[in-house]
Amino acid sequence: MDIFSIASKKTLARSALLQDAPVYVQFYITARCNLTCQQCNIRYANADVRECTLEEIKRIAENFAAMGVAMVLLTGGEPFVRADLPEIIREFESRGVHVRMQTNGLASKEAIHKVVEYGGNDISISLDSLYPATQDKINGGFSTSWHRAIETMSYFSHFLPKKNSFASLGCVLQRDNLDDIEDVIRFGTKMSWYTSLVPIHVSDIFHPLGFRTYDQTLRFKPSEFSKVDRVIERVRTMRDSGYLLYDSDQYLDDIKRFVRNKPTMWRNKNNGVCDSPNLYFAILPNGDFAPCCDWRMPKAVHTYAKNFPDIYHNHLFRRDVCAITRACSGCMYGSYPEMTISMRFWKAKLQRLKTFVTNPPSKNWPLTYDFLIQTAKDILKEKRFRKPKVVHKK
Repeated sequence: MDIFSIASKKTLARSALLQDAPVYVQFYITARCNLTCQQCNIRYANADVRECTLEEIKRIAENFAAMGVAMVLLTGGEPFVRADLPEIIREFESRGVHVRMQTNGLASKEAIHKVVEYGGNDISISLDSLYPATQDKINGGFSTSWHRAIETMSYFSHFLPKKNSFASLGCVLQRDNLDDIEDVIRFGTKMSWYTSLVPIHVSDIFHPLGFRTYDQTLRFKPSEFSKVDRVIERVRTMRDSGYLLYDSDQYLDDIKRFVRNKPTMWRNKNNGVCDSPNLYFAILPNGDFAPCCDWRMPKAVHTYAKNFPDIYHNHLFRRDVCAITRACSGCMYGSYPEMTISMRFWKAKLQRLKTFVTNPPSKNWPLTYDFLIQTAKDILKEKRFRKPKVVHKK
């Protein structure tokens, strides 16, 4: 599977050896969203900034090409609320910067077709349960949001090319869906999609962080820690037996620590500090640099500025970023830890090589909506322990 450009491959290779090239950028192209997911705070955290114009995004793409950025994640909010999303994708892809899209799955068929047509061949869709009622609750009480997401998966399976594309499910591990994690992984595997887990992040109003919910009832209780451990070990076994779980061993081990509010280990090979801005960083909707989704810089740095590549390499700028990252207790936002792990742990490097190059899964696409609905129902009928739930019909 050859989804990366030559320029992206060069950056990936250099980063794997030296850990000093910008592999990955999360670009929050909007704070707007058509859901109010209980585990997410970003629509409020970034509501105070405007959105970049397409001309500014063009300049960002030019800077990224000059810097050798390998991949940009277009996220939000919900990126599909921007009518110019296809054009945004084209600005990056036409310059050799690989685009990944992250969506809640409420996009229209026409919009999906167009983003793929403009070069968007890498997609992640949020899915936290195979029970529609559970998903709709997690999404903020939006009825039919689960069915809409399933429909979107069907559309992508029709429009994405079987070769040179990648599709995954983003699943937030939280109290409401702990019994459903295995089901989601089985479902993703049935449709040739990987699953990535992210443990829920909770903060409080006295220590606000960009992406984390303030709802204290969503924290795992000590009585639930052992259950989290059992789920993690079961999904690890599933991955090792061929199910399409993206997460590395180091990352899975750190989920156990994170839910207990214990220090994670994925940063240990970098003196306990994450790899921002060396390997990754974030961009706010207005185009300002951010160390990650949780933190902002004390003084605005515009990534669309002509001199941003020079600023990025300046030691004073690096010093200011490191002052923030050194003080951070750490996160488990999936992409950041896994990027560090992939570049600093040899076992994870080999696992990623297998995922993308030597042994990518064969794709049974296209898939119909009815097939996916029946697949979900069949998985829910399998005899495994789970809490009794009602499967709501559309």
